[in-house]
Amino acid sequence: MSNTLKAFINIVNNYQYNIQTITSGNNRANNMGEGLENYIQNAFANTFKETAQKLEIFQEIFSYQGNKNNPPDLILKNSDAIEIKKLESKNSAIALNSSYPKDKLYASSTMITKACKECETWTQKDMLYAIGHIPKATKNLKSLWLVYGDCFCADKETYEKIKDTISNGINAIENVEFTPTNELGKVKKIDPLGITDLRIRGMWHIENPNKTFDYLYEYDESKSFQLIALMTKEKYNSMPKNDREIIENMESVEVREVKIKNPNNPVRLVDGVLLGFRI
Repeated sequence: MSNTLKAFINIVNNYQYNIQTITSGNNRANNMGEGLENYIQNAFANTFKETAQKLEIFQEIFSYQGNKNNPPDLILKNSDAIEIKKLESKNSAIALNSSYPKDKLYASSTMITKACKECETWTQKDMLYAIGHIPKATKNLKSLWLVYGDCFCADKETYEKIKDTISNGINAIENVEFTPTNELGKVKKIDPLGITDLRIRGMWHIENPNKTFDYLYEYDESKSFQLIALMTKEKYNSMPKNDREIIENMESVEVREVKIKNPNNPVRLVDGVLLGFRI
């Protein structure tokens, strides 16, 4: 079974592999996104150098692979959900589109597919955001954050309260027809002829980890590649002892115990662990 520490180790040991080695075709933007997804898959499955048996290995490591419209992008078997985001600017906000930030992924969510809900028996999963910076007009992965949702996303009630308040306000408009939807709202037959519809979609964004966690980690412009992982100390200690020992004995990796601002109450601090690799 794979985990975030194994992925971190695999990336450190194969940092010379880059997005440019796993992209093809003419659509640069799409290829970069797909290239990053492939890169993350290879990191968790340790298949950077594997070709013949890669699909079989993926089947052993992952229970679900999503699509662009429904989170998450990947689920590790009996473990974490993974959402992958590509950025062209190191400090730009992360576009989550209609899916609000998630501290955890819940099987009861209406925003995930039936296939996701049924990929294994589960009720909730820890949510890992893999945020890669690929500068515009390049094919090089400049930095990668592996950060758990409970380190920077509030409880789901925080976001659902806003979403529900907006939806209820829209539904209070008189003399229009509403349609059930996972979006903020869909209004049908707005005009007298009944031929105009209106879709109201949420476009969620969350601040870049380079800004959110600037009190924990300083981005180094001089480095060709930076890898940062952040998780609660409880999560770190839940991972296999052997993987923790490997990480802690890698001379090129910095392992620091840190205090993370609680996303639900920033004056309360949460014990965390930050891993850093720069080259």
